[in-house]
Amino acid sequence: MLDELHEKGLTFIDTSNNYSHWAPCNVGGESEAIIGKWFKESKKRHNIVLSTKVGGSMKDVQRGLSRDNIRLGVESSLRRLNTDYIDLYFAHHDDLNVSQEETMSVFNDLVREGKVRYLGASNLEANRIKSANELCKKKGWSEYIAIQPLYNLYDREKYEKEYLPLVKEESLAVMSYFALASGFLAGKYKTQDDIVKSQRKEMVKGYLNERGLRIIGALSLIANRYQAQIAEVAIAWQIHKTDISTPIVSATNAKQLESIIKATSLKLSMDDMLFLEKASEFE
Repeated sequence: MLDELHEKGLTFIDTSNNYSHWAPCNVGGESEAIIGKWFKESKKRHNIVLSTKVGGSMKDVQRGLSRDNIRLGVESSLRRLNTDYIDLYFAHHDDLNVSQEETMSVFNDLVREGKVRYLGASNLEANRIKSANELCKKKGWSEYIAIQPLYNLYDREKYEKEYLPLVKEESLAVMSYFALASGFLAGKYKTQDDIVKSQRKEMVKGYLNERGLRIIGALSLIANRYQAQIAEVAIAWQIHKTDISTPIVSATNAKQLESIIKATSLKLSMDDMLFLEKASEFE
């Protein structure tokens, strides 16, 4: 699948040092190891923009953004990924037990050493990103230049109210995660029976309500018009948003990857965009 992704012109790969610790018998780092094996065999590392993260939960490894944790995290990630640099290195979760000065100082050191090119923040509150960047400006350090917020047609409110003003103020790149709302915006879940059968039931049950079904209905209408899949329209909506650099979407098989690739060339009209945003309005 990584070969096909590259052949189709998709060049951004996002992972984390703790993926996929939740799977049976895994401890974290498995995703990076798979990507690193592909880099070694394909010789395609320099054709890819690589993003990974530090600070999340792993089995037998302390979570957090202390100097020691970040140092251990980056060296382990570089080894697993078979690379000597990371294009975009994200703080995966905030750490209120460590000063921002300690965290940003070591991040700056990694940039200066060439191990990391740019820094990003995932799951940090907007005010924490702002204060970290203000500190870096005063110190002359590398700042966060990208964020990874939860954002999709259903989950709009927090990003648009809290993050978007900062994105505009700081000219931040935005890589939104859960672009398909854990599969809900692919049209997989339309009844309670669909959810009960799913391994993601705890993640998607909150979407199955009047607003969620209204969004699915709007996506379906546009998908039928363009002879596209619902998921393709949901992804294309984000691609057309000028403040979104790229939506992050996962694929577990070739069919899903094909749908993602098709979404990149699906052209939505302004009326389509307004129709979807009206259907997904929040209070």
